[in-house]
Amino acid sequence: MRLLAVLCLLLQLIFEHSSCTHLRVVPGSTLELPCLSFQTDFTEAAITWKFNGRNISTQSPGSATVKKNGMSLAISPITAAHEGEYVCLVKESNVELMRAYNVTVDASIGYTIKVNEGSTFQLPCHFPFSSKVTANALWFKEMDVGKKTLLNTGDESTGDGERVELLYPLDHDQTVILRDAVMEDAGIYQCESAEGKKMSTVYIIVVATPTVVPFSCDGFTTAWEPCQDEDSRTGEPIVQESMAEFSMKLYSYFRESNPSRNLLFSPISISGALSHLLLGARDDTRRAIERAVCVPHDFHCLHFQMKKQREKLANSLQMASQIYYNPQMNLSEAFTNQSIQFYEAEPIRLLETDDENTQMINSWVANKTNNKIRKLVDSVSPSTQLILLNAVSFSGQWKFKFNEKPKKGLFTKLNGDLVKVPLLHHERYMVAMSFVPELKANVARFGLTGDSSLYILLPRTSSLNDLQQVEAKMTDTAVRQMIEHMKATSPQHVEVTLPQIKLDIQPDMNLVIKKLGLLSLFEGANLCGLYPAEKVVLDDARHRAFLALTEEGVEAGGVTTLSFSRTFPSFSALRPFIMLLWSDQANVPLFVGRVTDP
Repeated sequence: MRLLAVLCLLLQLIFEHSSCTHLRVVPGSTLELPCLSFQTDFTEAAITWKFNGRNISTQSPGSATVKKNGMSLAISPITAAHEGEYVCLVKESNVELMRAYNVTVDASIGYTIKVNEGSTFQLPCHFPFSSKVTANALWFKEMDVGKKTLLNTGDESTGDGERVELLYPLDHDQTVILRDAVMEDAGIYQCESAEGKKMSTVYIIVVATPTVVPFSCDGFTTAWEPCQDEDSRTGEPIVQESMAEFSMKLYSYFRESNPSRNLLFSPISISGALSHLLLGARDDTRRAIERAVCVPHDFHCLHFQMKKQREKLANSLQMASQIYYNPQMNLSEAFTNQSIQFYEAEPIRLLETDDENTQMINSWVANKTNNKIRKLVDSVSPSTQLILLNAVSFSGQWKFKFNEKPKKGLFTKLNGDLVKVPLLHHERYMVAMSFVPELKANVARFGLTGDSSLYILLPRTSSLNDLQQVEAKMTDTAVRQMIEHMKATSPQHVEVTLPQIKLDIQPDMNLVIKKLGLLSLFEGANLCGLYPAEKVVLDDARHRAFLALTEEGVEAGGVTTLSFSRTFPSFSALRPFIMLLWSDQANVPLFVGRVTDP
């Protein structure tokens, strides 16, 4: 169910013995105050509205309008000047009625969300990225003026725990999801740190559920639209720009949940998996995946361009997508044909037992990564509907070789500890180096065979703060500008020292898919182009990245690494650094990562 963000009518009505109604509103919203809460036959009554003791007719607070012959007062837009007491006085014959409102304008309420009864929605909250997350935030619901109750986020032994869940425990993103909304869920929610610091205030409006239309794939079962202009000069640049944007978005999500440890992923692999699934997505689900992978809506040539990109990279990169599905499902013939056409992958039915499926999937992964990654799943539930996998393997050699004589050195970790590591070393290595002010980092470009380059971004010091400063500046625009700058920088003879490393990392893909705005994939999405019988849920998505940096060159089933420190001809990557493996031929990032502990 889609959420509609609104800017109007943010109210919490709390009735007290004083008969005064207390209202909290946000700046910019619309407020309408009824004079009476019941029907009346007062036809000749004199109705007067007052604001802080003065008649509104003589001193209006700015944008208050008396409506319906005085039976209501409308204020729009709300500003701080509208805070105070509003009184409606009704006089007719010997009858006098009065109703009072006390309005507080609260600028701390950051979000207003309107949802349908029975829907599922998210309440956003974030720790500052500069802070260290040691405990989850606390979520409260205001029950009365000055009173609130603690929500149980994820404790299934309580009533709240069945419906309220913290999406990313011990993450900078402390968003919670609330399922099956009821009218009583309306109100104001606060997110606070364990120390009591307010981080987010959300107002929820719950409205009656409209007539539910049964789910149907009618109108959504046709095949993906053909690419009308395969020779267009704009298709490839669109994919290149989208891939760079998607890569940096992924990096920001991964570093949020993993602020200081080694990190490794292949954006081209993850994008390939989601694009493969997009082939069968329709309606809102299609638009959500298009937003997630940063491609324009209805870019019909995406799959054609992904195929061209894979063919262009075939000499150095082996990439394969695969969809495994429940044998009781009959996939669309059109989806199967296009899956083979664009991704060289015929969807595979799962087998009867957990052991058979686990062995089948892990054998497929080992084969597609040249045995660099031999295990991706531990088990497969018999109730599984869909599993989405993508494997990628890269092998590249240094254009300039390192000395073969073994040597060891000390690598400085983020906490200042020293660890002994085997080294790659050369006294006069040809490498392009430059300080990039926009990133506040020294950058080195290492040429690899297969028309690829390895970029190392080295922060100013080995501190976590300097590392995070560089990462925060790594937008897709800044990275693409850095690539162009380094391509124009002439190589020079430099004494190079790099750590030999071997990384094998499996980031949480299910968590990242949620952060990409694709939670609906796990709860029932419109994949009518893939399976037209009913809604389908994605049970699992996996990504594993492998990297080895040796004397011969770079071998990766996921990512790559390196780094350096000084701007004069000496390059020592013996402290934390960020790396990008970039295809010069396809002009897209293949792997992205960071090394903090080799």
